[in-house]
Amino acid sequence: MSMFCYQCQEAAGGKGCTVRGVCGKNEEVAKLQDLLIYTLKGISNIVAKGKIDIENLGDTNYEVLSSLFMTITNANFDADSIEKQIRKMLAIRDNIKKSIAVGDLHDAATFTVDSRESMLEKADSVGILSTKDEDVRSLREMITYGIKGMAAYAEHAKNIGKENMEICTFIYEALAGIIDDTLSVDELVGLTLKTGEYGVKVMALLDEANTSRFGNPEITEVNIGVGKNPAILISGHDLTDLEQLLEQTKGTGVDVYTHSEMLPAHYYPAFKKYDNFVGNYGNAWWKQVGEFESFRGPILFTTNCIVPPRSEEVRKRIFTTGSTGFPGCKHIEADENGKKDFSEIIELAKTLPAPEEIETGSIVGGFAHNQVMALADKVVEAVKSGAIKKFFVMAGCDGRMKSRDYYTEFAKKLPEDTVILTAGCAKYRYNKLNLGDIGGIPRVLDAGQCNDSYSLAVIALKLKEVFGLDDINKLPIAFNIAWYEQKAVIVLLALLYLGVKNIHLGPTLPSFLSANVAKVLVEKFGIAGIGTVEDDIKLFMN
Repeated sequence: MSMFCYQCQEAAGGKGCTVRGVCGKNEEVAKLQDLLIYTLKGISNIVAKGKIDIENLGDTNYEVLSSLFMTITNANFDADSIEKQIRKMLAIRDNIKKSIAVGDLHDAATFTVDSRESMLEKADSVGILSTKDEDVRSLREMITYGIKGMAAYAEHAKNIGKENMEICTFIYEALAGIIDDTLSVDELVGLTLKTGEYGVKVMALLDEANTSRFGNPEITEVNIGVGKNPAILISGHDLTDLEQLLEQTKGTGVDVYTHSEMLPAHYYPAFKKYDNFVGNYGNAWWKQVGEFESFRGPILFTTNCIVPPRSEEVRKRIFTTGSTGFPGCKHIEADENGKKDFSEIIELAKTLPAPEEIETGSIVGGFAHNQVMALADKVVEAVKSGAIKKFFVMAGCDGRMKSRDYYTEFAKKLPEDTVILTAGCAKYRYNKLNLGDIGGIPRVLDAGQCNDSYSLAVIALKLKEVFGLDDINKLPIAFNIAWYEQKAVIVLLALLYLGVKNIHLGPTLPSFLSANVAKVLVEKFGIAGIGTVEDDIKLFMN
């Protein structure tokens, strides 16, 4: 077995990728990512045993977040950049170690490597399968993937200037706990639920960061056609990168379009002042191979999800920044003040033709918690009158599998007295359907990016309060969530921490769930997979 990875929903055969990732990462990248995570566990081991105040670690905290983000599915395929990060983190690890007197450190805190070859050799012995007990391995990996999603959201917040040392402290605690062989299965279950608790905190932090900087999302109609100007397509999730790009393209004659998870940027008031911020191009991340060809202009990836381009022509138009990377694509670094120079992208855009139109019309979004609460009276009245029988939370991720057609059909066949609450790129399965409205309330309410699943939780908790209920599960809300990568894992753990039960998760349950761990989730939280559209609708409506 040359590699082993089962962190995403598309794990080969529903078990794990052992030759090459379905995502496109090769054996070398997979192993280097494993070693990077192992290095972070070593740093956390030192921090925990040395009882280090992380406020004294300075930039180290950010580097830990960035390192975790680099290993998220479809974020970074560049072995050279991952090796560089490993060396940086090893230097940080050794420097921290010098400042304390702690013996009996874990191997992750003491190992040494010199060449790429020695890194790969070490990675062979510290990967996922190095934990022999299947249930312990399952819990350790679920915590790891939750921490990866948490780190992504914390990094976005940090880029806006918001951070929470309590969250960073927990990340060190969790990473140290993962390599603590004295922890029992029950203690690991407790650490898993605690990960969900901090998942709620990190999403609240990012929500505060986004809204304080860019304003509360508003109901917005977003153009999905194209104009005649040359253009740049921006993908990913980082709104500070978008802000800098829009500032630098003002008055240049170059338009900016969002792609996939960047679509919700249109809902924020701060971005509405840019005349060249003209619309959204394309669909969910996995369709980019064809859509990037027809876009014609340069593409900027601020975060995942990158699909390896098939043509050299497209590759030459792709730029990466932040935690992303792809061999042969230009990477744009930030200066010491966080500023990025996008002039090369802008100049390239001026030499290329305008995007080819692939669709026309518009889509409506902007239903984050503040906007929905502004409509609370209308929503509550619709529920009390019976006009709205049920809300369906269909947040999460999209993906390539044919089985994901289920979510489109599910949305189409839902009774007309139901409303879909969505966030994340799962929405592309149904956000362009003409599902109508209920008394002026659209039947698809898009709260935003995957991290804005927090908004859906806030809405649910507010409705629980309005209706005077003692349990969130007594609300007329059902959860039918699609997942793909690790940010969806932290969203799931956050919902479990908030007490949400009977979540249906698909199109398949995670491969990293052992039979016993899956049994606990089923018995304690009512977690279930999906069935047929008809059977599931009947079950939910009853």
